[in-house]
Amino acid sequence: MSIKTGLRNLITDVEGLSVGHASDARIKSGSTVILCDMPATAAVQVLGGAPGTRETDLLEPHNTVEAINALVLSGGSAFGLDAASGVQAALREKGIGFEVGTQRIPIVPAAILFDLLNGGDKEWGRYPPYRELGYAAAQSASRDFDLGTVGAGTGATVAGLKGGLGSASSFLENGTTVGALVAVNALGSVTVGKSRHFWAAPFEIGDEFGGLGPPHPLPADAVEIKTKFNDPAPQANTTIGVVATDLILTNAQAKRLAIAAHDGFARAIWPSHTPFDGDLVFTLATGTSGRTPEAAEFIDLCATAASTMARAIARGVYTATPADNDPFPVWRSRL
Repeated sequence: MSIKTGLRNLITDVEGLSVGHASDARIKSGSTVILCDMPATAAVQVLGGAPGTRETDLLEPHNTVEAINALVLSGGSAFGLDAASGVQAALREKGIGFEVGTQRIPIVPAAILFDLLNGGDKEWGRYPPYRELGYAAAQSASRDFDLGTVGAGTGATVAGLKGGLGSASSFLENGTTVGALVAVNALGSVTVGKSRHFWAAPFEIGDEFGGLGPPHPLPADAVEIKTKFNDPAPQANTTIGVVATDLILTNAQAKRLAIAAHDGFARAIWPSHTPFDGDLVFTLATGTSGRTPEAAEFIDLCATAASTMARAIARGVYTATPADNDPFPVWRSRL
């Protein structure tokens, strides 16, 4: 199966999606929103032990709401869940939402990562700024957007390096498009040992995150477990992501795709899915291709979701940029 990137190599290569960011350099945090042109089928799978979420129960296949209007990824730990309220406000102003009588309720599930100990000024007063950040992110949504130290990735970190906001896309031979968006704030490491080589290297297309390939030979410290701060009980983590496709999927298929995309976490982060990460993947199926996958195609779709997510994770760290008081250096500074 031949795979190439989409035109932008972003999740917005999946038709029907746009992405917006809002960042606050003072607090070293921010929010990212994915807006759906039309309500999209969605699902979620949580495999980390410390998640922070909003409106995820409604995504289960047995519940009433079958499609959503937007997704939010945000920094700020539990405070960051307010970002979804700002996105709801922006969509309600446009008359977008689930119709209940004379009212429209925007359906906006959200997930957060922990970035409260990253050197930013978190003394924001009575109310955190995330509602306004969510509103601003929704207003800025576009098909083109930045990666790295932006939005939900503004204050992200991984073991030994600054994290960031990453995205990638894959275009399959059968015409299907798959995209991933991820805020990389993992307890574990995205590089092999102390090297510059990404664990995700086998899936890299071109030189999208440096083109170094896998290390040869594998360094002696490759499988040593390296975590943030060398803390036996660290509390400053979580990688949250979205995998999207233009295929028509059932809610159950969307759930299965979210499960498969977690393989991308395991391929790109060592270790992943720890008790101190809230690792989570949302699925969005826009249906804009007008096609439903056959059984064999769905297997390819799941594999591609994993590889695309792994690439997005590496790109998030690769594109991070330095700022004052960062607890870790950026990848580009590692020689």
